[in-house]
Amino acid sequence: MAAVPVFLEHSSSLQHDTGSHPEQPARIVAIERELARRDWVGYRRVSSPAVKRAVLTAVHPESYVSSIEAAASAGGAQLDLDTVVSEGSFEAALHAVGGAVALVDLLLDGDAPCGFSAHRPPGHHAEPARGMGFCLFNNVAVAARYALDVRGLGRVMILDWDVHHGNGTNDIFHASEQVLFASIHQSPLYPGSGPASDVGAAEAAGFTINLPVAPGSGDGVYRSLVDHVAVPLARSFAPQLILISAGFDAHREDPLAECEVTDQGFGAMTRAMRRVGDELAAPVGAVLEGGYALGALARSVAVAMEALAGGGEPDPAGEVPLTRVARDAIARLAPWWPRLTELAG
Repeated sequence: MAAVPVFLEHSSSLQHDTGSHPEQPARIVAIERELARRDWVGYRRVSSPAVKRAVLTAVHPESYVSSIEAAASAGGAQLDLDTVVSEGSFEAALHAVGGAVALVDLLLDGDAPCGFSAHRPPGHHAEPARGMGFCLFNNVAVAARYALDVRGLGRVMILDWDVHHGNGTNDIFHASEQVLFASIHQSPLYPGSGPASDVGAAEAAGFTINLPVAPGSGDGVYRSLVDHVAVPLARSFAPQLILISAGFDAHREDPLAECEVTDQGFGAMTRAMRRVGDELAAPVGAVLEGGYALGALARSVAVAMEALAGGGEPDPAGEVPLTRVARDAIARLAPWWPRLTELAG
């Protein structure tokens, strides 16, 4: 029997109690209701395990992990104005990381051609020893580190299109040539990081790719940056695994930002990454980040999952033009990736 795409989930995501907060359990409820309506878009549902402590502490120091565990055991804590720990948060966070790690195993073992890990809390703002921006542990970063250290890969690409800069992932791999991290994010916006000038530490310059966009940016800008920057970067870097930090808060309906991406825009970006993954024989997995307009989030996740499962099919909307933002990015990155223009075709 041919392998089918996988959807990683766990009921503990609903026990991360944030109170009156945009990052709420209703996000998962809305996603799963929409997917059920679409017969799970052909995905096989998999219950996520809790991450093993040693895998988690490869990114987050034991002292920090223990502090989150203790806060949950004590009934909860407020890490900052935005970031909450409740009694159920530690368990939820362990399964959120565990889902991303299990996704890596399923992809690399050939048990699934692609997959989506949908849990709370999200992760890309979490720094090694600091939770922030709704995030406790950095799900996608732990998964990438696991792919390198445990599964023996040499090159992993992370594309983060959440509307907020993935500062935690940025910093965790800032000095690594094994991880190509690319972030498309609205600027200025929380957390205020991710300028175009940040290209990584000196010894790994060019492996951190920040692609800030202006408020009001929509499908044209985002798709251009994926098609004409992220895709040719993948062709040049030749990752063995592609992970997407899949936030959907750049959606035009989202209340926390001012970008204008549509459901179809997220589908097109996903399709482009799956297509280049197929070209490079690199499996593609997505890990849920933000998205706070419940209807838009649920629809966009479903459309992205359909696109991810579609393999290398061409995009029905056709090729998107090269925008000024993408052209400027190509020129800026040329010292490290001189074949960007050539590989965009």
